Parts: sequence; structure tokens; C-alpha cells
Amino acid sequence: MSVVVQKYGGSSVADAEGIKRVARRIVDARKNDNQVVVVVSAMGDTTDELIDLAEQVSPMPAGREFDMLLTAGERIAMALLAMAIKNLGHEAQSFTGSQAGVITDSVHNKARIIDVTPGRIRESLEAGNIAIVAGFQGVSADSKDITTLGRGGSDTTAVALAAALDAEVCEIYTDVDGIFTADPRVVKKATKIDWISFEDMLELAASGSKVLLHRCVEYARRYNIPIHVRSSFSGLPGTWVSNEKPELQGGKQVEHAIISGVAHDVSAAQVTVRGVPDKPQATAKLFRALADAHLSVDMVDVKASPVCPDLADISFLVPRDELSQALRALKGVRSSVSFTWLGHDTEIAKLSLVGMGVRTTPGIAATFIEALSAEGVDVHLVTSSGINIEAVVPQHQVDIAVRAVHTCFGLDRSDGEAKVYAGTGR
Repeated sequence: MSVVVQKYGGSSVADAEGIKRVARRIVDARKNDNQVVVVVSAMGDTTDELIDLAEQVSPMPAGREFDMLLTAGERIAMALLAMAIKNLGHEAQSFTGSQAGVITDSVHNKARIIDVTPGRIRESLEAGNIAIVAGFQGVSADSKDITTLGRGGSDTTAVALAAALDAEVCEIYTDVDGIFTADPRVVKKATKIDWISFEDMLELAASGSKVLLHRCVEYARRYNIPIHVRSSFSGLPGTWVSNEKPELQGGKQVEHAIISGVAHDVSAAQVTVRGVPDKPQATAKLFRALADAHLSVDMVDVKASPVCPDLADISFLVPRDELSQALRALKGVRSSVSFTWLGHDTEIAKLSLVGMGVRTTPGIAATFIEALSAEGVDVHLVTSSGINIEAVVPQHQVDIAVRAVHTCFGLDRSDGEAKVYAGTGR
């Protein structure tokens, strides 16, 4: 009997009717002679509501108690879903992340999974139950405290369990019919992708695509777990994410697109440090301070200072909700690095063009910049890697920028508009 892992996002279980609809889909999978493990997110906007409540009590909620609070949302959803499945005549058991054997490091609010020991899940499956697991959470191997994996961590929970249980597939259910060439809420003519490689999906996820979390795709690639992204609101086939190109009807393989899609991220802030001594040791101290604070940076740009040739100006992006920690960490090394100015901009967005054609097709960068220029988009910063081009643009212009680039590279669909069933993106 094959093991199938399914994950349902908050928009899929937003209310009682949604939970009952999801329960019917799960029971159908069980009837197909599969052992079914379900990972569930908190209902609707529960996590956001809990964060807002915490911020009313404490100006900068973080750490152990914050994790204890946030994990409540998934525990509510898993219990309700198990009840709905039992009401349909099938046995179900719900498990917290720690009960499911999700072992993490001890970094609160954005822990990383270091091991999965799903003994209780296996026992439940062998007893004929459907196992329901609270996503987004685990338990620290050192402190034994409850931890959370960061926003979107339920995706990672699902793939990690799929790998530990040697599942046939990990199905990620959301509120759209798969992965699109752009966010269908912004680009109505976005085209659904039938198959995308792990490599391209990693770039899209890291660049702001909301459907899959970057760490989830990274985990799936490492353990070669195929992901099928589908809508919980329809029965349509979705998007396959895997190493190997699947075959369509007739035995033809899916083509690897030259350009996979356009992603954007409005959750970042740009930090600029001016007047840094133009020495590797000074730059290293800045980024070591950020690393010691468990902060990640993106799109690093180092250029000579217009004021003095012996100084450099450094810009980079950080998640906006980590901006205060980043600024505090940099201020802590100001005396030893001796930079002259520290500033930030929260009204920016990151725009990314992703695909193998970026590496192999001449003129991609020029076309990308020309498309933005034609719409009057102000480009602050541009970087490029093997399979993507990224630009920092004003946040108020990002929707125009996404649509311009999407159209310019021929990604618009010709038959109607993409269907969005709910609206949260997960």
C-alpha cells in the first residue's frame, strides 16, 4: 500500500465547510488503497491574528512563548479535520509536530528540521488510521521546547514526512490550480505550468512565489520527493515539481521552458551601509554580525563610495519583519567597522525573471530592462545568477513591472484568465 502525503493550506481549511470539503478529498484518497498522511496549516488568517494579538501585548514578540502561541492554530485545525474525517466513517488520529517526530534545532520562530522519526505515524497508519499532523512546528532536539519553522513551514513539514515515510508523492493543496508563470492575482493572463524542475522552482520560491516555500523545494530535491501542487477547490491536475520530466498522454515529455516565470516579493526591505572601509575584513564583520543574529540577506551590492575611493557602499535585502534585528546587529559593530551611515527603505519590491534561458539565451537581460523602462519603472538595483535576473523596484510600481515583463517574454495565456479560488496565495 502506497503512502501519500497531502498538505492543505490555511485557505483550504478556512472555515467549517472548507474543513468538510478537505475531509471528503482525504477520504477519497484513502479509498484508493493509499495510506494517507495529512499536514494541515492553521485555519485562514489565524496565524496573522495570533501575531497581531502578540504584538499588542509585546512590541517585539519572539522566542519560546511566541512559538507556543503560534502553534495553537495548527493544533485547532488538525483536531477539527480529524473530527470531520471520523464523521465520514473513517478513523483519523491527530498529532502535533513533536508527536509526529519532527525534530528541529533550537532556533525559535524559524527552526530548521534536523531529523524526522515518525514512529507514531507509522503505527497509526498500520492500524488503519488516517494520520493528521500539525504543520509548521516541531520540537528542539536540545531544549525539548516547541519550535516553529517560519511562515509557510507546513510545506516543509509535509515534504520532510514524505521523505521519512518513503511516500510516493507529496501533494500540496492550495487555492489555485497549480504553479503559474506569475501570481494570477496580479497577472490575470498567467499560464499554468504542467511541470517545473526543482532548480527552477527553487529560484521562483526564493524570489517570492507564494505557492511553495523555498525550504520545502530544497528538501524535496535533496530526497527526490515529487511534489504535485493542486487546488483543493477543484479536481483539476496541477503542477508537478520533480527532477525528471513526466510524460503526458501519448508518451511525449513535457518541454523545459526557456523562461519558467516571473516572481515578485513585497516583503523585503533594503538596507544600505555607506562609508565602509574598502577591506574584506570590514565587510566580513558586517555580514558576520547579521549571521550571528540568524539573519539571511539577499541581493548584495558592493560599490565604490562616490565620496572616497578607500570606502565602499553596501546594499542588500532582508525580510521586512527582520529589519529591526538587522539594524540592531549592524549598529552593534559600527564602532569596530567605522562605517559612516546606515539607512533602510521599506517601500521596495523584488522582481525576478526565472528560467534556464537566462543562462543560454543572448539578450534576455536587455529585454528585461527594456520592458521595465518602457513602462517607466524605476530600477534601483539589478543582479543576475545562472537562471534568474532580479531587480529592486519601487513597491508601488511592482504590479506594473510584473505584468510588463510577463507580457514581454510571451508568457501571457491566450484563453481567458487564471482561476483564483480563495485569495491568500497558500
